[in-house]
Amino acid sequence: MADFFNSLEDGWTIYFWLVAGAAIVLTAIYWVRWAARNDQFDEDIKYVVFDENDKDKMAPEEFEKAMRVNKEQEALRKVYLEKEAAERKQRAS
Repeated sequence: MADFFNSLEDGWTIYFWLVAGAAIVLTAIYWVRWAARNDQFDEDIKYVVFDENDKDKMAPEEFEKAMRVNKEQEALRKVYLEKEAAERKQRAS
């Protein structure tokens, strides 16, 4: 293998790095598109960790927002689980 690389002309490594760089950029674009399509950029997701026991530790408006976000996320979870179950059922048929 070392003989193969030594037999190449000078300057071949730049092409290797260009291909590797392009692969990295394309992979990053793919995963960012996947994340955008799967609601991974939701800033309010941080509120899901709070529950009724945190009411005294938060400002009233923050607590209200946390509870609203919890309800929205639970509804979204239910939609995703129903969609996944329908896809499994369709594949099984």
